[in-house]
Formats: sequence, C-alpha cells, structure tokens
Amino acid sequence: MSKNVQITHTLLAEFVLSVNWVISPSLFCSLILSLNVLAISGQTIIIDGNAGGKRFDGIGAVSGGGATSVLLKDYPEPQRSQVLDLLFKPEFGASVSALLVEVPGDGNSTQGSEPSHMHSRIDENYNRGYEWWIMNEARKRNPSITLDANAWSCPKWVGDGNFWSKDMCDYYTKWIKGLKNVYDLDLDAIGCRNEKGVNEDFVKMFRATLNRNGLFKVKIHAFDNWQKDKFDWCKDMLKDSLLRSSVDIMSAHTMNEMPAAPDVIKLSEELNKPIWNSEEHVYKKDFDCEISLIESFNRNFIESGATMIVNWFLVASTYNIEPFPEDPAIMVAREPWSGYYYIRPVLWGYAHYGQFCKTGWKYLNGACGKLDAGGTFVTLKSPGTDYSIIVETKNSKADQKVTFKVIGGLSTGSLCVWRSNAQEQFMKLGDITLVNGTFDITLEPNSIYSLSTTIGQQKGSFAGIPASKPFPFPYYETFDEYKDAKTWGYLPHYTADIAGVFEIADRPDNKGKCLRQVVEAGAQSWAPEWMPYTIIGDPVWKDYEISADVYLCEKGWAGIMGHVTSTGNGWGCKPNGYYLSLSADGTCSLYVSKQDEKNNEMGTLLATGTVSNITARQWHALKLSFSGNTITGSVDNIQVLSVADSTFSKGMAGLVAGSKDKTSNIAMFDNLMIKPAKGTTPNPAVFSKEIKPIYEPDVKNNR
Repeated sequence: MSKNVQITHTLLAEFVLSVNWVISPSLFCSLILSLNVLAISGQTIIIDGNAGGKRFDGIGAVSGGGATSVLLKDYPEPQRSQVLDLLFKPEFGASVSALLVEVPGDGNSTQGSEPSHMHSRIDENYNRGYEWWIMNEARKRNPSITLDANAWSCPKWVGDGNFWSKDMCDYYTKWIKGLKNVYDLDLDAIGCRNEKGVNEDFVKMFRATLNRNGLFKVKIHAFDNWQKDKFDWCKDMLKDSLLRSSVDIMSAHTMNEMPAAPDVIKLSEELNKPIWNSEEHVYKKDFDCEISLIESFNRNFIESGATMIVNWFLVASTYNIEPFPEDPAIMVAREPWSGYYYIRPVLWGYAHYGQFCKTGWKYLNGACGKLDAGGTFVTLKSPGTDYSIIVETKNSKADQKVTFKVIGGLSTGSLCVWRSNAQEQFMKLGDITLVNGTFDITLEPNSIYSLSTTIGQQKGSFAGIPASKPFPFPYYETFDEYKDAKTWGYLPHYTADIAGVFEIADRPDNKGKCLRQVVEAGAQSWAPEWMPYTIIGDPVWKDYEISADVYLCEKGWAGIMGHVTSTGNGWGCKPNGYYLSLSADGTCSLYVSKQDEKNNEMGTLLATGTVSNITARQWHALKLSFSGNTITGSVDNIQVLSVADSTFSKGMAGLVAGSKDKTSNIAMFDNLMIKPAKGTTPNPAVFSKEIKPIYEPDVKNNR
C-alpha cells in the first residue's frame, strides 16, 4: 500500500469516528477497498508490434549556444574521458543518441563565443575550437549517434553583414566538408539559423549549395524558432514545391511549452517530413529536473509528434559567473585544474531513454499516451522484436496499476525494469515475466520507469574522482608551452572567451607565443555584444594584482580586467567588473562596467592618465591592483592612476580589447600574471602531462 493510500485510510477512519456513524465492519472494509481501486486504477494498454509508427530519431543535447564546453578540453586524463563516457558511451551513462553542436561564428551566443573556421573570406582553418573534437569523441563512443548542427552567429564579412546570403551557404558548406575531410565525420542534419526568424529564399539557396557540393545526404531542418508562430511558415510548402523539396525536417524549439498544433502535425505526416525539437529547455534542479526531462521527451512526441528532441545544454564546462552555470546541463565539469566533476540527477533521465532505445526504432502507434491517473508513456520498437516502454508519473497522486498486453510478434521474453525517484536514481528492479502475453505493473507517483526486453544497461560510474580545488593562485601563463597551437584548437588552458576570440599566436618579434584577439570588427552575433574579452580565475579573489604585456594596434586599445563578477544574463554579455585600458596615444583609463548601465557601453570612467613614449606595435606592461577599496593602475611599472571604489569587492580576472570606432579590436597579450598585491613573481604554470592535445600535431615532439 502506498503512503498516499495509507494517509487516505487514516483520514477516512478518523472521519467516521468523528461523526459517530454506526457503520458495519463489512461496509468499512468496502470503503477501504474502494479507495484501493481508486488509488491503483486499472488501465490496459495494447502494445502491437504490427501497429507501425513514426521513426525515432534520437534524444540528446546541445554543445554550444554559448561556449558551454570550453573548459572540458582542458581536463586531464582519465577524467576527461570519464566525462565523455558518461555522456556518450552506450549503456553506461546518459547514452545520448543525438548531438547538436554550434557552428562557431566568432560571436557571443549566451555564455561566450567560439572561434570560426573562417575569420575572413580568404581564411579557412578546421582545427580551431573544440566542437570538432567533441563530435569526434561522441562518434568514437557511439558510431550511430546523430550529428546535427546550427549557427547562432557568423563573422561580420559573411554577406557583407547579411546572414541570409550565398556567403552563408558557402560558409556552412565549407564547415561540413571540413568535418568530413579532416575528421571523416558525416553530418546528418543542419539548421538555417538559431532563433532568428524565417527566410524561405535562404533555405532554397542552401539546399542547392549543398547539392552542388555533393552533400545530398545532409538534411536541412527549418527554422528553429521558439515563438507561438514558429510553424506558421510550414504551410507555404503546400504551394511552393522548391521550398518543399529543400526542407527535410520541420523543426522548432520549446514544444514542451508551446506544442505543435494539430494541423502542423497533420502537414508533417502528409508531406512525410518529421518534426524535430532542436532545442528544449528544462531549467530545474535535482530529481525535479530529471523527471521533468522525461515528461518533456514524452510530451514532445505525444503532443507534437516530435521524433528527435535535444535539450540545451550538454555539459556545464564554464565558469560559474557565466549565465546558466548548472541547471540545464547533464553534468558539471568546470575544474580542469583539479579534475573534479559531478553528475546531475538529470543524467539518469537521459539514461532512461538512451540505454533502452536506439535511433531508427519506431514509436508504436496506440502505445504512446497519457496514463489515466497521471503521467505519460511511450513505447518504442526495434527493427526486430525488442521493445521498450518509458513511463513518468510526475503528476500522479497515488499508485496506479497498469496492464500491458503484448501482441504483433513482439518478444515474449522477460522485461528488465529500471526506476528513478527522488530517493534513488536509475536502480534496477526485479524482471517482469509475461503470462499469456500480458503483464501488470504498479507505478508509484513521481517516478520514472524504463521497461525493456533489451539487456546490458548499467549505472556507470568511476571511482576516485579528484576533490574540488580552488583555481591555482598565484598564476603565471607565458603561452610558450603550446608549441603547436593547432593541437590545442588554438585556445590556451583555462581562459573562457565571452566575446571575440583569443587565440594562441606567434609573437611579432619571434620571442615565443602570445594570445591574440583575432576578431577585428565584431560578428553578426546572436545576442548583443560588448567588447572582446576573455575571463580566467576564481570569483572569490579579493586583494590581488593582474598584469600582462600588451601589444597595441594603431586604432585600438588593450586592457586587463579584475573583480569580474558576471558576464551577463544570457542575452548580452556586458560584464560587471573593472578594466584598465591602454591606447596607442598613451591614454590609460580605469573603468567600472555595470550591466544595468544600458546606455553606457564603455562603463563609468573612474580615473585616467597619460603615459609618454607609448606607440603602437610595441610591448608594454599593464598592471591592475586591488587592495581593499583602493584600485591602482600601472604602465611599464610606473603607477599612472589610483582611485577608491567599492562597487565590486571581489571577482575574476580577464583580458579585453577594443577601439573607439569598433573597426580594429586586434591586440596581443603575453605573460599573464595573477598574484597577491606586491607579491613575488611566481614561476610559470606547469600543466599536467595528462592534459592531452585535442588534435593531431603537425610535427613530432610537441607537448
């Protein structure tokens, strides 16, 4: 008997006694029996293997829509592989069957920016960033995983500022061909642009471009918007044959909140174009996030006919001052310096799907729907005789009995049963044996169940996960350890680009490596942008100094940041914090930037000074120090300004670049140092040899 039923029985007994009714024992027992029937209602579900149904195209998550995975690349082994196994390895952890990645475009797309493969029209590089690496690692673990992609931003040069252009078609096409030619990975599908409206002429041009380049098998989904009218464009396919032949998949976001209308589902079926949810959102914590995810996956199919659902986002490998630092992600892995990571309960929600069905199975007609006493269920059938049932009872109030009758040539073997609830996630229960093709199960409220004729599922785990540790302090990065920048995706350890792109490059004087901000005039960004900046460190730092050598261009300035407490709310990335800038004309200025100053992009000027003998194309040492409320700025070891300000008392460090006319933000940085104010110079950072390059080297004997 469930706890809810026990409580109801007690209340009934108290009520009978309180009104002094004369009631026979047999009548009292009859009332109790009635309550039992009410609590465990008898619903019968027919599972017919011959019923047919829509193809299951996968469930998974998004890497991107922000620089969500940036710190994962810096993890040492074996922890880096452990995280990847928990995400992608079949029958182990989440076992996701679909991965959607951002096609990087140099622009902020929530938590940060990712480097484009084409910073300019004549530039091509297929080793920048880490999305190539993540797709490769996913496919290594699961050769049948669906690889999907979409762009949030693109470089400014594309279409001379017009995203919906032939340039963008070519930009996408080169990215897809690079994925194949360099990594031998075939992309399954691609969108047009994330959440930026509809352009029917573009998708026609895009399809033609892909076809001319032999990419006939790459499917296009459109148009990936979230608003109520997100599917309104689809009816145009009825009268436009070219549009109809160009779009393979009708896709949109957040169907859990705003399902596809019945006429949209009917159109999908008539045109034989599946509906995909290319970005769902479940912003919850703990087990509530896990069961809400299953509810979302089930409802996406039951209510909208969506046959692939990817949730934003994959892994929280960002600093915790960035937007959405934890709640949507499958896992949290933001401490590469310690190797610490942790699993969120929602991972086991993905496992309830990922470990029990595969892409290419079918949702069985008549065996997917809502439970009478609260909850939802879907049934998926393999190409053979296996089947799996995924159930959630989030909205049920009591135990409920459900009878399943299995017909149509499906397996008559026993079913394994795995359950999750608020107390324990992904636990194996006793097997169920069919009797004359039928079995019963009593489903508890607020629980998840996966029932399957398949075997091999496991609750994967790893022993010896390192303990959490603060960011190493003091910290000194010379950038000289990256002998072959390509092998590291051109990105150093531990920095997180928020806007612009900061890449490892050769110093102009050939004295080793440096960090170069490479985006010259901004990007066609998905969200409003601030100036190019990258962050590093620990948000608890108070009294410290950050210094770096900076190399200026004629029109721009370079700067260092401190006490950075936030990088925005996900729409816009203006930081909370301080920065010290140096221009080629010798102007040195200290600003405090606050996100609520919407009309003051530079921030509030706190102090300024002029330094002689400053010229472009030279290295100069810049230092920003915090001691209590006193903030000082120095150039070439000479103090230029000092001010008292208490707006932000602690926070991370960073590097920033800009220009007055926003046409030349190029700057270089070297010898980044963060240490106690007036402390001694630390030794350069020594990184673990277990931090492995993510790409193959060009030459031998590189680190």
